[in-house]
Amino acid sequence: MDKIIVTVLLIIAGLTAAFAVFNSVYPAAERGGQAMSNAADDISDRITTRIEIIQVGATDTTVDAWVKNIGSSRILGISNSDIFFGPEGNMSRISYGDEESPLPYWSYQLEGSYTTWELTATNAVTIHMAASLDAGVYLFKMVLPNGISDETSFSVEE
Repeated sequence: MDKIIVTVLLIIAGLTAAFAVFNSVYPAAERGGQAMSNAADDISDRITTRIEIIQVGATDTTVDAWVKNIGSSRILGISNSDIFFGPEGNMSRISYGDEESPLPYWSYQLEGSYTTWELTATNAVTIHMAASLDAGVYLFKMVLPNGISDETSFSVEE
């Protein structure tokens, strides 16, 4: 009779231990799997995203740049992109904004009838400056929210 009680108690203890181990290991494995899935999605997004700056020019107090989506995916969160602009060796980040924002700020308008930045769509980016640009060489760089970027230089002549 003692052996039966001891055996039952050991079975109950074993089941309880197995249940405790399962409850601690399974959530960790689930989180690890989700992290791997998220990392794969991020890598896929970066691989399929590409932009190319087609043209940049300046008139009076505006700098106009045309940027084309040459990747195979739609680009989301355009206003969360970073624009860096300035003379060689003195670039600064320009904030996204609208007419009520302090200068300088940048805005964008998708060319054509696009409402999202689809493959082959061109985005017209305008930097609104406080004053006209001096003569010299300037750099323009656009960095998308996922880190993909392109940059180019252009010159302003008097």
